[in-house]
Amino acid sequence: MYDNNNIFAKIIRKEIPCDKIFEDDQVLFFNDINPKAKIHILAMPKTEVISFSDFINKSTPEEVDYFFKKIVEIVQKFNLDKTGYRLITNDGNDANQEVAHFHVHILGGENLSGLR
Repeated sequence: MYDNNNIFAKIIRKEIPCDKIFEDDQVLFFNDINPKAKIHILAMPKTEVISFSDFINKSTPEEVDYFFKKIVEIVQKFNLDKTGYRLITNDGNDANQEVAHFHVHILGGENLSGLR
């Protein structure tokens, strides 16, 4: 069951501030407060979905397409498509998912070989 009190739900509702990069009625992109790379952006849909699996199962094909196309737009905005980037999402306890709201980490802006 989705927890409306998770930190990302509160950020989406603007109860907690974020360093926003892009927002519309469907998605939110902002800088991670604990970056693991020079560029570390969090991307999330605004729907109440816990994980990647939940997002895929509860969303329309159009919503899934829109979300991932927005990721591509942000990647291009930061020129990461020219140098390389990493997309990471954690799904469940064994993956160490810290916040139970589906999100994707976009990492880049430097060589990521030392990042695990």
